[in-house]
Amino acid sequence: MHDDMPAYGLWTLVLINAAFFIAFAFSFAKPQSSRDWRSFGAFAAFIVALFSEMYGFPLTLYLLSGWLGQRYPGVDILSHDAGHLWSTLFGLKGNPHWSALHLLSSVAIAGGFILLAAAWPKLYAAQKDGRLATTGVYARIRHPQYAAFILVMLGFLLQWPTLLTLLMFPVLVVMYVRLAHREEQEAVARFGDEYRRYAAATPAWFPALRGETARPIL
Repeated sequence: MHDDMPAYGLWTLVLINAAFFIAFAFSFAKPQSSRDWRSFGAFAAFIVALFSEMYGFPLTLYLLSGWLGQRYPGVDILSHDAGHLWSTLFGLKGNPHWSALHLLSSVAIAGGFILLAAAWPKLYAAQKDGRLATTGVYARIRHPQYAAFILVMLGFLLQWPTLLTLLMFPVLVVMYVRLAHREEQEAVARFGDEYRRYAAATPAWFPALRGETARPIL
């Protein structure tokens, strides 16, 4: 895993990649309320922290360099390839960009953005008409936008885990779950039994398998 090219200190790449993914997510999420901005801002902070270590300064590798150097003596710990930490820890050989984990992460990231892109038009149309969003992906799960953010972050963690993003991820998941719960309470207050029937028939986060039913909300 030795490389003659500089692996880090590439702050231009940090800015370009972070700006690209944040702008791409913004083009679909289109935050409007303070709650929307809070959820999007948390996602943006995760992206900035990720790419700051991916191309800027490898804080996680630096902090773990002593332990990693002893456990993997043949590995150039501060190389870019070593930043694919799961590949290093699992002793995977070859280019980490073509490992099963990296490919799985790409599927998760792409799937999250596809889900986000599919959710926004349905939500926007419903909000504009003052009705519930129950069509498209909203017919399969109740919180596709939050699920999309979680899926994208999970995909990046499979590709390039860092101590900061690993700590941020469960906190952000809890935040999104709480925001979703608060939105459901507001939907019940506004739409009453119409929303209760929708919630009883539609899972919150994962599409139902055949024969499964959603858990009703109070």
